[in-house]
Amino acid sequence: MNMIQNARVQVLSLTWAAYEKAAAAGLLPEGVTVKPAVEIPKDTANGDYTTTFCLAAAKAMRMNPRQVAQILMDHMELEGSYFTSVEMAGPGFLNFRLGTKWFADTVACIEAEGGDYGSNTMLYGQKYMVEFVSANPTGPMHMGNARGGVLGDTLAAVLAKSGADVWREFYVNDAGNQIEKFASSLEARYLQIIHGEDAIPFPEDGYHGDDIRELAKAFYEQEGDKYADADVAERHEALAQFGLSHNIPKMKTDLARYGIHYDEWFFESSLHESGYVADSVAMLTERGYTYEKDGALWLKTSQIMAENLKKAGKSDADIEKLGLKDDVLRRANGFYTYFAADIAYHRNKFAVRGFDKVINIWGADHHGHVARLKGAMDALGLNGTERLDIVLMQLVKLMQDGEVVRMSKRTGKAISLTDLLDMVPVDACRYFFNAKPETQMDFDLGLAVREDSENPVYYVQYAHARICTLLKNLESEGYTVPAAAEVDFAVLSDESEINLIKQLAVYCEAVRLAAQNYDPSHINRYLIDLAAAFHKFYNACRIKGEAEPVLRARLKLADTVRSVLRNGMELIGSSAPEKM
Repeated sequence: MNMIQNARVQVLSLTWAAYEKAAAAGLLPEGVTVKPAVEIPKDTANGDYTTTFCLAAAKAMRMNPRQVAQILMDHMELEGSYFTSVEMAGPGFLNFRLGTKWFADTVACIEAEGGDYGSNTMLYGQKYMVEFVSANPTGPMHMGNARGGVLGDTLAAVLAKSGADVWREFYVNDAGNQIEKFASSLEARYLQIIHGEDAIPFPEDGYHGDDIRELAKAFYEQEGDKYADADVAERHEALAQFGLSHNIPKMKTDLARYGIHYDEWFFESSLHESGYVADSVAMLTERGYTYEKDGALWLKTSQIMAENLKKAGKSDADIEKLGLKDDVLRRANGFYTYFAADIAYHRNKFAVRGFDKVINIWGADHHGHVARLKGAMDALGLNGTERLDIVLMQLVKLMQDGEVVRMSKRTGKAISLTDLLDMVPVDACRYFFNAKPETQMDFDLGLAVREDSENPVYYVQYAHARICTLLKNLESEGYTVPAAAEVDFAVLSDESEINLIKQLAVYCEAVRLAAQNYDPSHINRYLIDLAAAFHKFYNACRIKGEAEPVLRARLKLADTVRSVLRNGMELIGSSAPEKM
């Protein structure tokens, strides 16, 4: 239950009821229809909620807004509502002040909903897929994968919290040029083991990492020189499958250590083997969106994108400046391009598996691919413009002592996800990488492992642990957390107490905005604000030694904060320890 939204609804309900009462008494004209706003003032000295009803209605009534406001206040019945008073401000604003009932209901709501607190039905009945990481299985995962993993997993969590039926997916690129390059790289290292490193040249565009050497060595230890004189295609197939059979389980293990689990690992090769890539390209041809040139089959990408841009209001001159280009779907050698497979894959998401919305988490360097893929879905009649959303994330710089870190001190290699998780706790990784996607990120290794209030994840976790310790100490003295119905919330009058309950209510809005904006960092910022509000309350308001009604109310409030902190930390995949 969103208590902030409930308060907004009640402000309008009370105002309309006052208007109807005044109109029935002949003090205001009847039949006025307006759409007034209800906002939370930046300065709560002006009230907790304010409405523009009088300003919006005054013109239709042909009256002064302040005159309308006074009449409405005279006919306002607040008894039994969330509000204790209503005041007029400025040119005719109505400012409402919250009372004990709202504070009590907020805590009672959190108690009743428990782990479901913050849930909403905004996306109820909608089937969402979030595809994220999808790293090439040709080598270790890196920093970008680390960030994309957290963003995708946490976004999926907030979408589910908002009522969506969510599916997490990893797309395994186990076909195409990168797999051929992978096989050629393994082949060179394998043959070098047999014939000597100087005897076999290594491909200039091959994968030069030590992981390739290690895989080739493992293949040789298993197969010996069995494939030394084999047909090249047969050798490539054996090496590629061997490499994938080692790399993919390693990726799954690393991601599981990171707290990430998928509903499906979808293999690109299945699209080729089933003929779905060829079928998707044929469908584009049937619709008139392809042509042949130089032996290759091309997609009329420029035409598709131009049509979409015109629908969006762009002029021919503006479109001309973009220099739109077409894309090859099938090369002259008969092989389909990665783009063709990507089109087939996304057609499968919509046409076969029936997702209402598909969200991909991509690196910002893929921005040029967004409109092309959306356009291809439009060309297939799948409304990619509306149903396919791409979240672009910026690069990550790993920092330590003010310097950029590119190599692992332990291995001397580029830092992988495994290296990162060896250096930094998973909780800190999950928290830090759950930053606003469109901002470039400096990941401070030193800050991530600090155990003080400068480290945001430590700050939040400390607030949770502090409450757990408090509860345990009070329990040893015979005080248990009371039910909300047993608490007199009227005794909570300190500003820090009032602000803390208001902050507890904000969680529902944070979840809603995180899902609506595809920005799960709303949860991070909320947790910091809630922890800060709790520390302020804890320093201002004693619990132990207070009169029992106050002690019980403050004890319940602290336990409610504990519940919401745990809820939020679980949502972003970080733990909420009871001791620190």
